[in-house]
Amino acid sequence: MIDPKIFLNTLQKNGIEFFTGVPDSALKDFCSCLLDMIPDDKHIINANEGLAIGLAAGYHLATGKVPCVYMQNAGFGNAINPLLSLADSSVYGIPMLLLVGWRGEPGMKDEPQHMKQGRVQVPLLNALEINYDIIGPGDENINSKIKHATQISNETKHPFVMLVRRNSFDKYSGAVRNGQNNSLTRKIVIETILNTIEDNAIVVSTTGLISREIYECRERLGMSHRNDFLNVGAMGHTGQIALGIALQHPDRQMYCIDGDGAFLMHMGSVAIIGLKEPHNFNHIVLNNGAHESVGGQPTAGYFIDSAAIARNCGYRWTARCKLQGDIEQKLGDIKNVRGPALIEIIMGLDETLPGRPSKALHTIKDDFLSFSNDFK
Repeated sequence: MIDPKIFLNTLQKNGIEFFTGVPDSALKDFCSCLLDMIPDDKHIINANEGLAIGLAAGYHLATGKVPCVYMQNAGFGNAINPLLSLADSSVYGIPMLLLVGWRGEPGMKDEPQHMKQGRVQVPLLNALEINYDIIGPGDENINSKIKHATQISNETKHPFVMLVRRNSFDKYSGAVRNGQNNSLTRKIVIETILNTIEDNAIVVSTTGLISREIYECRERLGMSHRNDFLNVGAMGHTGQIALGIALQHPDRQMYCIDGDGAFLMHMGSVAIIGLKEPHNFNHIVLNNGAHESVGGQPTAGYFIDSAAIARNCGYRWTARCKLQGDIEQKLGDIKNVRGPALIEIIMGLDETLPGRPSKALHTIKDDFLSFSNDFK
């Protein structure tokens, strides 16, 4: 396997000094190494992959040097527009090295939401005319691959992708800086929410551990899963999924349960929700200041006021909570206000790791469709 420190040192020896991106589980040990080894002005965890490409382009325009952008291939679609319309050699010709975690690699067991993306990843790179190489846990020629990648990117004035197979990196022992500690954890918060909201309320939940926790909590409490649409992929789009449902069921309470990283990823969604003024829309943002599902790397969640942002985008009622009693009180209050409404819950990381839903995704969708139309 690849030592993250040696990998980073090799990148630096090849002139790469600036790093930005969105953390990925396949790259989490390398990302942890970056957090410990690279100063904050040279390593910026971004809100989405497209923004990271833009930031990397700005760095190159200021220095003439090749930056490194990291991401999961699930988020590669966010990067396609600036890759083709900005960085491509037929436009401005901006070299950069992309480290892309390869989820859903053909022949490797993975979750359903990753399989199509993984299968088409190489054909997609070929269609985009982006040079690439593949690195994995057994690679013994990492030095030459990095040297080749940076050389080609510089010569062609074009991005170069290094697809990183899962389990390529050794464990990194350095500490991850992931914000303040808080006794209010994901498990406590979600159980409180599900025990407090209306029995016939619709729930749409965001990607990663939040949806997994909701599924596990329903199992533990003996509740039905039919109320819930678990957005296992499409990070950052949960708000618009929930809006689409809420507008068609104005007589039902909608609870959109989001994470701080997902909320930040496509924050323009908040403005559209505010504009459309769905009176039954209740947005709950669980803010632990971290990308907890992929390693706990910090987000900007603790440094912004999501409730104030929503209020200034047209939400009619907002609140912030830091205690379990506050959550119960505000969930009670929210039942008596006209939305859109938002509750931001400031919390810490959870040491527990919930399992994945045992139901097939098509079954979850069909059960949800049946439930959402039961009350028409």
